[in-house]
Amino acid sequence: MKIMANRMDLGFKMHQDEYEEAALRVLRSGWYILGKEVDAFEEEYAAFHGEGFSCAGVANGLDALVLAVRAMGIGEGDEVIVQGNTYIASVMGISINGATPVFVEPDEHHQIDVSKIEAAITDRTKAVMVVHLYGHICDMDKITGICKKHNLKLVEDCAQAHGAKWKGKLAGTFGDAGCFSFYPSKNIGAFGDAGAVISPDPELIKKVKVIRNYGSGKRYYNEVVGVNSRLDEMQAALLSVRMKYIGEITEERRKIAAVYNEKITNPAIVKPVQQEGGYEVYHQYVIRSERRDELIEYLKEKEIGTIIHYPVPPHLQQAYEYLGHKKGDLPISERYADEVLSIPMYNGMSDEEQQYVIDALNAF
Repeated sequence: MKIMANRMDLGFKMHQDEYEEAALRVLRSGWYILGKEVDAFEEEYAAFHGEGFSCAGVANGLDALVLAVRAMGIGEGDEVIVQGNTYIASVMGISINGATPVFVEPDEHHQIDVSKIEAAITDRTKAVMVVHLYGHICDMDKITGICKKHNLKLVEDCAQAHGAKWKGKLAGTFGDAGCFSFYPSKNIGAFGDAGAVISPDPELIKKVKVIRNYGSGKRYYNEVVGVNSRLDEMQAALLSVRMKYIGEITEERRKIAAVYNEKITNPAIVKPVQQEGGYEVYHQYVIRSERRDELIEYLKEKEIGTIIHYPVPPHLQQAYEYLGHKKGDLPISERYADEVLSIPMYNGMSDEEQQYVIDALNAF
């Protein structure tokens, strides 16, 4: 049996007629950029997160981070605290604006270690960026408390956490901005690149909408030097279809994760640890093993696909050499980079496929 690490075609096939109808509607409309489909999706996505939220659709998840940070006025000379084991896009959302990322180690749940945030705050700190990694969620009670105490902005990178909750409240609704990616592999995935920013502050969303469209709020009248980062009509229409099924998408992934939690029993494998108060949506099911490379080769022989999220932590990437970090500066982030492995997790995964993965892992 051959099992891929992820499959995106199955999600399409489950509701193929609706996706095709939406795509044809856009094609026949003759309007493809910033039209009715984007307006409708922005309203729908804002409402999904609760009353009082506004949304700006953008071209991708990285742009969501970059534009949100820029709209907050964070830039040269400012520092933003971020966890050390995240995907590099989180960090780029800070550095592209000229600000400096300040890394904090993760906890046992792979989220930012809340107990280490305050030690990283300086008089240059302007914000904390939390990353709800792998579809889990950070301890938002403590983080919002720290931000209020020190008068810091709070940015939530929710690229992997659509629908995740902390004590019943959705990821992206705790801070000044929630930033989302709709990359095709995400739980709410588009059929190309797409992203969004949500906020309880309509003025911040207004700024993002101006920046995303060449710095223009009114056509051909440019308020600032902006960028071209617009969610297009096609992706917005397709995302509206996906949104109809977010409940069943989430529950299916939680069910798959529950089976993995129960049935993977190999002591050489560390399973993800659920956090009390958290409601996980399992964008990835990430295990750890001190024998990871050996495990990858073993699973490859069994034709089981895996992915490493992520093999090199941002502070050791060539792109961030200028920050002056060296190996050993963030030992927990570095250990996770050496041990983490994402095993197959996708909507439409059969019981037989999952049992094959479980049996292989337990026999390792």
